[in-house]
Amino acid sequence: MADTFKSFRNSTDHFMREALGGLVAAHPCAEWHDEGFVGLLLDDATKGEPRVAVISGGGSGHEPMHAGFIGAGMLDAACPGLLFTSPNAVQIGAATEWANRGAGVVHVVKNYTGDVMNFTVAANHADAEVAQVLVDDDVATEIDNDDSPGRRGTGATVIVEKIAGAAAARGDDLQAVAEVAQRAADQSRSMAVALQPGHSPTSDRATFDLGEGQIEIGVGIHGEPGVERRDIAGAQLTAAALVEELLDSILSSLRDAGVKGEDVMLFVNGLGGTSQLEQDLVFGEAVKQLTQRGLKVRRGMRGTLVTSLNMAGISLTVTVVDDELIQLIDADTAAPAWPGTVADPEYADARMVDDETQPDSGEENTWLTGFVERLAASYDDLTALDREAGDGDFGQNMEAAFGDVDRPVRGADAEVLNFFAHRMLVRAGGTSGAVLGTLFRQMADAFEDAGVDSRDADGAAFAGALAEGLKRGVDAITELGGAKEGDNTLVDALAPAARAAKDATGSVDEVLAHVFAPAVEGAKATRGMQAKKGRASYLGESAKDVPDPGAIAVTWLFGNAGVDEF
Repeated sequence: MADTFKSFRNSTDHFMREALGGLVAAHPCAEWHDEGFVGLLLDDATKGEPRVAVISGGGSGHEPMHAGFIGAGMLDAACPGLLFTSPNAVQIGAATEWANRGAGVVHVVKNYTGDVMNFTVAANHADAEVAQVLVDDDVATEIDNDDSPGRRGTGATVIVEKIAGAAAARGDDLQAVAEVAQRAADQSRSMAVALQPGHSPTSDRATFDLGEGQIEIGVGIHGEPGVERRDIAGAQLTAAALVEELLDSILSSLRDAGVKGEDVMLFVNGLGGTSQLEQDLVFGEAVKQLTQRGLKVRRGMRGTLVTSLNMAGISLTVTVVDDELIQLIDADTAAPAWPGTVADPEYADARMVDDETQPDSGEENTWLTGFVERLAASYDDLTALDREAGDGDFGQNMEAAFGDVDRPVRGADAEVLNFFAHRMLVRAGGTSGAVLGTLFRQMADAFEDAGVDSRDADGAAFAGALAEGLKRGVDAITELGGAKEGDNTLVDALAPAARAAKDATGSVDEVLAHVFAPAVEGAKATRGMQAKKGRASYLGESAKDVPDPGAIAVTWLFGNAGVDEF
């Protein structure tokens, strides 16, 4: 069955004009010209100011490029074509004449046949003096063939636009602006990889076909397939490996072109459907690898700036820079989509240091070892269950807290429970971290106050400490978040367990078995309840038929039952 794509639109016929209308409405310093371009909104003081103007353009679907980079210090105008279709020469010509302030106009043109032709026709018929800067940075299409159109223009375009705009703003003449911008273009290379294609809001079709378990290496920004389709089913293809592959091609191309220099700018670009966290990861990996290769990342930038509609992918751009290019990159601009850059980025893992050591004294704590082992067998099941009942993080939080706990667990009940509390509060975080951390802390205090340790205590003493610890836990959790029995939370398993512990008799194992049964019944009762507290409460009826994963986990303090038994 073919995938069905959804888009926000009123009609396919009016999509582009309505989308561009909204873009201009949201732009702080641009206006629409009905000749077919977006122009910088000029005040009376700047309308007659003689300076070089910089314009660009291309097919729509790459936003915020180009219109998002209109602003003082960057572009004066942008010519949008239809989706993935070059603007026509009439649009470009009108934008050129409008933008001309008497000092000439620079055209920043991506190396696609339609773009080059239409910008060239417009330049040939313009009354203004025009200089063209050609951006051809995509090494995926670097073919040693006279009949090839050559490298495509992709991510480096926004860097070139920034440099050209800054040079024009500082008062450079036409040829000087064009020369410094072309130098930046010539010293830039890019390459992209896509995990999923984008889809067109005017056709509801994928921009290309990509099977499950496949990625596309060297993809273009118009949805063009890449140079290699790779099947990764059953293999672990890391971000580090992909970054290494892209950088190998980029740096090899720069070397082959004779571009020398150890100072570079790194631009990690999202292609429209890639989360910022993933971009951040790739950015850190690329900074690390460039440094390891002996290059100095003088400026870094990451963001979703040059898109292919909503393609899930990234592109890497490396520009060899010098002090002048850095000065132009750093120059002020009012263009709303320019994200700014970071100087001399360095990478280090953002690792939280947790120096709390696990208790390891004496004999095994059989009771609490069993709890950790039951959790370890069910992290994925708890996560899957929480996807239906909440936000899907419960099993992951439990694994973050307990995944590397050494087994068998050793130590007295109070010190182990305090260790569990620390792990939940520090490593798990979120609601589950706060709630279970509070429970374990209260239980630890109760066992310490009673001087009880399950490893050598009689059943009556253990039952008393357990009952007091569970009661304190229920009271503290209720005070913390307001949850009570019937609210579809772990309290529905915890409260009946606390009551049962008060009249439990026999050995430690018999006490736990006595408490286990009502805890399980309480956890089962959460199936059919509508949550009133926690993330599941936001889902209403949709989470009603799912048992609470926190309640299930609580039962494992007392005994063993599989997730499917609830």
